[in-house]
Amino acid sequence: MGNRLSKIYTRTGDDGSTGMADGSRISKADNLFSVMGDVDELNSHIGLVRAHLLQSSSNVANQFLVERLNSQNEVDFTQALIIIQHLLFNVGGELAMPEYEGINASHIDWLEQQIDAMNTTLPPLKDFILPTGSVLVSQLHVARTVCRRAERQAVLLQQQQPNAIRSTAVSLINRLSDWLFVAARFCTDPAHVSEVLWDSQVLHKLANNQK
Repeated sequence: MGNRLSKIYTRTGDDGSTGMADGSRISKADNLFSVMGDVDELNSHIGLVRAHLLQSSSNVANQFLVERLNSQNEVDFTQALIIIQHLLFNVGGELAMPEYEGINASHIDWLEQQIDAMNTTLPPLKDFILPTGSVLVSQLHVARTVCRRAERQAVLLQQQQPNAIRSTAVSLINRLSDWLFVAARFCTDPAHVSEVLWDSQVLHKLANNQK
């Protein structure tokens, strides 16, 4: 790997094409790269979530999350983020190398188990949630929206080029968006003060003030 990356720029992509693992070259405008880019962007946002956890004062938030997941006899939240980053890297590997299988049904099952474990600690959802709250919660919502975009592009790629992406990869991205939504709810303090609900009165008051 070190030798392969010893020279960062090659100038071979200046014509708008890029090389695949099998040696072929395709246009950078191909939707395959839209999915690759979205998955890479999503992975970077997950990395930022990890950074927010690490920088939490005295790691209080991190300790709280770990305790909550450990109480469910599941892997801790920080470790879950690490696993998710590796899974997304494998999705990228499948896109670059169609013969490579980096995602399977067990990975999707694992995400569902994580969702269920977090959800059992949360109160029932009685209204819409606004994508805001703490910096950590807000970052999880940003990751969720990028994940939804990645899913839309992945479905489009699947329709255009059925052999370019496996159905398990598309399912994983779909389930990950659910995981991120639940994680955003999960990453609140014990009083859930950072969970901001949609309030019908906000726009109602605005309308009254403009009369």
